[in-house]
Amino acid sequence: MNQTDFQPLSDADWPESLSYLKGGFATRLNVYRAMAHHPALLAAWASFRDHVVVKNVLGDERSEIVILRTGHNLGAEYEWAHHVVRGRKAGLSDARIAAMRGVPADMAPDDAVLARAVDELFAAQALTPATLQAVGALVGPQGVLDVMATVAHYTMLGFIVKSFATPVDQDIRDALAADPAP
Repeated sequence: MNQTDFQPLSDADWPESLSYLKGGFATRLNVYRAMAHHPALLAAWASFRDHVVVKNVLGDERSEIVILRTGHNLGAEYEWAHHVVRGRKAGLSDARIAAMRGVPADMAPDDAVLARAVDELFAAQALTPATLQAVGALVGPQGVLDVMATVAHYTMLGFIVKSFATPVDQDIRDALAADPAP
């Protein structure tokens, strides 16, 4: 088995059991087309993804900060590219996006709190009491859990895109060609 065994599925190869996802999030992105090699996993993932991406309490800007820092920590260029574009749409400046590749001391205070949380989850799989308190003060108890869920969600996606060399989607490549990533 190799990377080519998990390339994004075409519409013609899309599993019949996932027909209800056609035209939705799953067929718009190569990462989910790669995950469709395991239809039961993608079906189970859909509800969790909907919460993390659409229904979290973080809001668009904070969610994108967490995702960008996660993508950076993973070294997942697919996730970084996608979330540069999404982050811009959410209102993040290029300077704020670029800061997610740096050290928290050089970030806006709220962004630094979120980046520190992501970094701690990667390093120790837990938040320190100080970071837990800071994140809780910023986004509340549900937000703390949404930060953790977002990191978990995008870490799994990072495993997929890096293991299978999933190509960045064409619309994202086009957007970054027109306005390169910071």
